[in-house]
Amino acid sequence: MSLQNKPKKLSDLLSKYKQEDENKRISREFQQYAYDLAVELNDLSHKSLYMRLAKTMPREQLEAARRFVKDAQNAKSKGRLFMWKVGELKKKSKEKEKLALSSEND
Repeated sequence: MSLQNKPKKLSDLLSKYKQEDENKRISREFQQYAYDLAVELNDLSHKSLYMRLAKTMPREQLEAARRFVKDAQNAKSKGRLFMWKVGELKKKSKEKEKLALSSEND
């Protein structure tokens, strides 16, 4: 029997194909964004929280908070700093909304 006709091991054949089981549960864009955010913030234990935020909050606010954390060099907890900034941005947004409504009523 020549070397070319020798059967190959199944594990050798399967190793040629890349397995993508890391993102097998991600089916929507906001889920991928939230997962990437959790990785960037080194906070995978709270990835479900980031998923909810990515689904319900405007992307501009999340990006602003992400950039804020990225610029903070000495942050002990990037996830905590991110959530603080998200809260601040929500407060600002509500204040702007109230101002718009009050000026509309005048």
